[in-house]
Amino acid sequence: MKSIIVSMFVAAGLMVAGSAMADDGAALIKKSNCMGCHKMEGKLVGPGFAEVAKKYKGDAGAEAKLEAKVAKGGAGVWGTMPMPAMGNVKPEDIKTMVTYILAQAK
Repeated sequence: MKSIIVSMFVAAGLMVAGSAMADDGAALIKKSNCMGCHKMEGKLVGPGFAEVAKKYKGDAGAEAKLEAKVAKGGAGVWGTMPMPAMGNVKPEDIKTMVTYILAQAK
């Protein structure tokens, strides 16, 4: 009986943590001015986050690739417009944002 109760509390905690991470990811995206070049769906200057998530769905290395792209910048994946380096954003914040973006895959 104790293990069932403990399991229920752990599951509830994980759901709250997942929800908080999603809220944090969305808030960090706004705070970091990502929405100046991206939208959730459709291209602005850069690709929409839903399109990014779809492109990398099932790619085991996607999180690391995208974290590096956000931190260091780059070009050539979505066209000729370069993504500027976001060196002013903490690595743990980049990780939270990338996790949130990849969770948008349908």
